[in-house]
Amino acid sequence: MKSWRIEALLLAIGLFLVGYQIKTGINAFRDKDRVVGVKGLAEMEVQADKVIWPLMYKELGNDLLVLYNTMSAKNKLIVSFLKKNGIAEEEITIVPSEILDMQADRYSSTPSPYRYNATSVITVTSNKVLKVRKLMSEQSELLKQGIAIAGGDYRYNVVYEFTGLNKVKPAMIEEATKNARVAADKFAHDSDSELGKIRDASQGQFSISDRDANTPFIKNIRVVTTINYYLKN
Repeated sequence: MKSWRIEALLLAIGLFLVGYQIKTGINAFRDKDRVVGVKGLAEMEVQADKVIWPLMYKELGNDLLVLYNTMSAKNKLIVSFLKKNGIAEEEITIVPSEILDMQADRYSSTPSPYRYNATSVITVTSNKVLKVRKLMSEQSELLKQGIAIAGGDYRYNVVYEFTGLNKVKPAMIEEATKNARVAADKFAHDSDSELGKIRDASQGQFSISDRDANTPFIKNIRVVTTINYYLKN
C-alpha cells in the first residue's frame, strides 16, 4: 500500500512537470508570435571632400586654324591661373574642343555671321574643396584676360561629392539601432509588455544628398535601420 502511494505521488509529480513544460512551451511559442517592427533613423551633415569644376568657354570664328590657336592660348592661360593658385597639374584635365559647323547645322533657321562655334572645357578634379570654391569667386582674373567662363549649361555644372562614407557608417548604424531600440521600448511599455530579443534586422541603404540647393558642398547622409523585436508578457 505504501509503495503504491509513493508511485502515485511520483506519477503525479511527473505529470505536473510535463504539464508545466508544455504550458511553458506554449507560452514561449505564443510569445514568439508577438513581434514589433520599428525603424531607426540616423542623419549626419558633412562637408564635401571632392569637387569637380568644369571651366567652359566658347569661341566663334570662320577660320579653324585661327580658332584653334586662340583656344590653345586661352587654355594655357587658364591652366596657368589654376596652377598659380595651388591646383596641381594632375588635378587638371583638358577635354578636346567641341566644334560645331554652323553652316552644316540643318536645324538652324537663323543664319550665323560665324561659321564655327567651338566649346572648350578644362576640368578641375580635386579634394581641395575650399581652395577650389575660393577660385570660383576669383574668375574675374580670367575675364581680364579675355576669357569668359560660361555657366548655365547643365552638362558643365560643378559637382560636389563626399567619399568618406565608410568612415561614418559604423557610428551612423549604431545611432540608428539605438533610435530603433528607443521606439521599441516605448511600444512595449505602452502595450504592457517587455522587449525581447531581436528577431531580425535589416540595414537600409545609405543616401547622400545636398543639404539644400544653395549649399551643394554640404551633404546630408541618411540611413534607416529596420529591426523586429520579440515581445514578452
